[in-house]
Amino acid sequence: MSITVRQATPQDLEPVAVLFDQYRQFYGQPADLALARTFMSDRLAEGSSLVLIATDQADKTLGFTQLYPMFDSVGATRSFVLYDLFVSPTARRQGVARTLMEHAVATARELGAGRVELQTAKDNLPAQRLYEGLGWVRDNDFYVYAIAP
Repeated sequence: MSITVRQATPQDLEPVAVLFDQYRQFYGQPADLALARTFMSDRLAEGSSLVLIATDQADKTLGFTQLYPMFDSVGATRSFVLYDLFVSPTARRQGVARTLMEHAVATARELGAGRVELQTAKDNLPAQRLYEGLGWVRDNDFYVYAIAP
């Protein structure tokens, strides 16, 4: 399969929203295409995140990843959080996720980032194998905390 990765534009909203809705369902959220469409429309219009999409030779959207710009205070450099990665179930095990991850890191590097980080569920072993196979290193020194304000 020939895979092309490019930055999503507002014209990509519909297929990205469908995949984003499936991504949210994967993490236990109820299906809500309208919510997914609104959220992704805002991200694409504002440019508040970097959305990369993988397409096949027929320009069908196979998957996406979304990175949010941040800053690494300790490293005094720009950084990104790779928050979302999702591949359509029909396109899995064909190198789409790996290709998206490689392009995400390359794009972050081109934009001057000194670091890209991500989080994944402890039981998401296939994703962990992918990340580690690409050279990502699991941080065993820090805990992640969160609170709903």
